[in-house]
Amino acid sequence: MGGPGETTLAVTGGSGFVGSHLVRRLLERGYRVHATVRSAADAAKVRPLWEMQEAFPGQLTLFEADLLKDGSFDEAFGGCAVVFHVASPFLMPEQIGDGRRDVVDPALLGTRNVLAGIERNPQVRTLVFTSTVGAVFGDYADVLSMEGQVLSERYVNTTSTVENNPYHYAKTVAERAARDAEAAQDRWRMVSVNPGLILGPSLTPASESGSLFLLDELFKGCFCYGAPDFSFTTADVRDVAEAHIAAAENSEAKGRYIVAAETMTSFHEMARIIRTRHPYDPRLPRTALPHWPVRILGPAFGLTQDYIRGHLGIRFRVDNSRSIHELGLSYRPVEETLLDHYASWRARRRRRG
Repeated sequence: MGGPGETTLAVTGGSGFVGSHLVRRLLERGYRVHATVRSAADAAKVRPLWEMQEAFPGQLTLFEADLLKDGSFDEAFGGCAVVFHVASPFLMPEQIGDGRRDVVDPALLGTRNVLAGIERNPQVRTLVFTSTVGAVFGDYADVLSMEGQVLSERYVNTTSTVENNPYHYAKTVAERAARDAEAAQDRWRMVSVNPGLILGPSLTPASESGSLFLLDELFKGCFCYGAPDFSFTTADVRDVAEAHIAAAENSEAKGRYIVAAETMTSFHEMARIIRTRHPYDPRLPRTALPHWPVRILGPAFGLTQDYIRGHLGIRFRVDNSRSIHELGLSYRPVEETLLDHYASWRARRRRRG
């Protein structure tokens, strides 16, 4: 890859939660960027990118592309040395109506269309693929059977299906399709970034990311009666963007990289961290719920008994050493991530109100 000034890179899903941070960071580093968006006329989603075009004149070009449309990415990838494939809907289970239509088709068919675009643009040398820790495990219970009950890159999710955990299934099959395509040729290399639950400040007020949806539930007061004992592997959106760039710039980077804090964070801990800055917010839970009411009432809130069994009260450690040693990642403290996420959430609500 040449120096930033002479190198053009493509980012799919440039208006999304991760994509917009990645685009901005690339522009700050001096790269020329081709960013794809679903609709260039959608002002609510695209305005942050218009503002970046003004701030970085001549560096950012927007292209319309549809994940489900063959040939959609060909023009955007023209002249690009690196493709960052970020676009793929991340939805929480309660946001999904039809698993195949809502997440599997966009993830798998979208990845195939991106791969076809790479094939038709011979100057592409690197694909950085945005995956998820959900391509490593299906339910938390799966991690308990891993060596030392520690999450590491060498495992692959084998338990998720279209019906059970469709998002994890979608990302698993999409990552596998990209890996198979890489193995079938020797022109370009693929690096997979597998983040935990991505949190932090949003640049795009219209983002539908499931991580924003999940914390919206917490901040709005859905758990004010008490926090259920669910914990999450977390990653700061700015660290995730840096991991993508390091994967592209480091020619030795290969395989998959878990990008997540070493320890998980529970709903209760999230609320405690936010209360250090906002001690009197009545919407934030002050107590942790025992397990039995969650088991009884969970189905009324869209949680199946299988989901509860596979996640409630389960915690594990994360081996993020490859991202630190090979990508040079330095993780922000989860406190900083959550407080910035909360400040961004409040600002977004004020703008809407």
